[in-house]
Amino acid sequence: MPAFTPHSTETAPAAARATIEGVRRKLGHLPAAVGLMAESPELLTGFLTVNGIFERCALDPVEREVVVLTVATRNECHLCVAMHTATLTRRDADPTLIAALRAGTPLPDDRLEALRRFTLAVLDQRGAVAEEDLDEFLAAGYLPRHALDVVLGIGTYTISTFANRLTRAPLDPPAVGYAWEPAA
Repeated sequence: MPAFTPHSTETAPAAARATIEGVRRKLGHLPAAVGLMAESPELLTGFLTVNGIFERCALDPVEREVVVLTVATRNECHLCVAMHTATLTRRDADPTLIAALRAGTPLPDDRLEALRRFTLAVLDQRGAVAEEDLDEFLAAGYLPRHALDVVLGIGTYTISTFANRLTRAPLDPPAVGYAWEPAA
């Protein structure tokens, strides 16, 4: 028997019900991952709050997706990779960019590749990036603020990727076409 319950508005802890109902209304369905996160109302509220803040940071939408997919592939979260592949596809992103992000290989755009490499450096060094890594990021046209926005994105999607993996969150039907498996 699974340890985590895929909650609905009716079965969720009382403190999570309004939150998951708001997500259901906004999206037109309740994603399985949200129902699973609802087991901890604080985790669910925390993730949704920091995700909303990350969406307002100084990185543009494609740059945010580069950070998210870099974290998701590194953390091997099949759900986040699929969902954010769908997001980039809806935004008509370059298919070679999407393929490279999913594969964890260099990106076809130099500026976005600098962002991907910096995100990996922050992950690998747990924030204590080498001066040359920061200099390379800034030389690509990013600002110090963007470096901190990368940290925000990493924190946000560490919550999501770890929770999704822990609860073994399944893909929702809209994301099935974007399924992903880590490279062997």
